[in-house]
Amino acid sequence: MKRSLIIVVSIMVSLAIVGSSFAATPDEIMKKSQAAFLYQGKDFKSRVMMKLVSKGGQERIREMTMLRKNYGLPGGEQKYFIYFFQPADVKDMTFMVYKYPGKDADRWLFIPAISMVRRIAAKDKYSSFVGSDFTYEDVSGRNLEDDNHSIAKEEKYNGKDCFVVKSTPKAADMEYRYKLSWIEKTGFLPLKEEYYDKRGEIYKVFTADELKDVKGFPTITKRTMKNLQSSHMTEVTYLKVDYNIGIEDSLFSERFLKQPPKKWIE
Repeated sequence: MKRSLIIVVSIMVSLAIVGSSFAATPDEIMKKSQAAFLYQGKDFKSRVMMKLVSKGGQERIREMTMLRKNYGLPGGEQKYFIYFFQPADVKDMTFMVYKYPGKDADRWLFIPAISMVRRIAAKDKYSSFVGSDFTYEDVSGRNLEDDNHSIAKEEKYNGKDCFVVKSTPKAADMEYRYKLSWIEKTGFLPLKEEYYDKRGEIYKVFTADELKDVKGFPTITKRTMKNLQSSHMTEVTYLKVDYNIGIEDSLFSERFLKQPPKKWIE
C-alpha cells in the first residue's frame, strides 16, 4: 500500500512538472499575453485620451476613438479604426489598420487638411504615432513570429508574480536589440516592458498603470511609454471601454476613413 502511494505521488508530481514546464514555454506565454492584451472579445471600442509630456513638463492632449474587430482566433486577422477629435491639427484625421498573421499589416492615414488617404509604408511602422512615444506598430501589436522568445527570469512586479520574457527581433533593422516583458502569471497581461538599444542600454519603458474589469475582461485602461533618452513621455487613458458591441465590417473602408459614421466614433 505504501509503495503504491509513493508511485501515485511520484506520477502526480511528474505530471505537475510537465504541465508547469508547458505553461512556462516562452512562446506559449507570449501567445497568451497577446490574446489577453489585444484580442479580448469579438470587438472593442474606447474613447482614448493621449497626453504627450515633454522633458520640460509641457503637455499636449490628443483625443480619439479607437475601434477594433477580431476575425478568427487570437493571433489572427484584426482591423483597427481610429478617429481623432483634438487638437485642431489632427481633428477629423483617421487611421486604419488591417493586421494579418505572419506578414506586415496594411496601414492607412486620412489627412483632412489635404483630403488625402496616405498608405503608410511597412518600413515606417517603427515611426512615432502622431508624435507620441508609441510607434505605429505599437498600436495594433507586433507579430510574435517576428521575434525569438526566451524566459529571462521569474519575479514579482507590483506584488504580482510574473514571467520575464526576452524577445529578440529576428530582423536586423529594428531600433532596439531586445525587449523584456513582465507578463503576469494569472491573467497574462503585460505589466511592464523594457526596450534595450543596440548598445544594450535601456532607453524606453512601457508600464500598465491601471487595470479594470470590463464585461469580465481584465483590461489595461491606463498605460505609459517613457523615452529615457529624450525624457519625453506619453500617457494613454482608455475611457468608456466596451466589448462585443457589433462593429460592422463596412466601417473598415477608405470611404469611412474620409467620412466615419457618427454612431461608431462618438
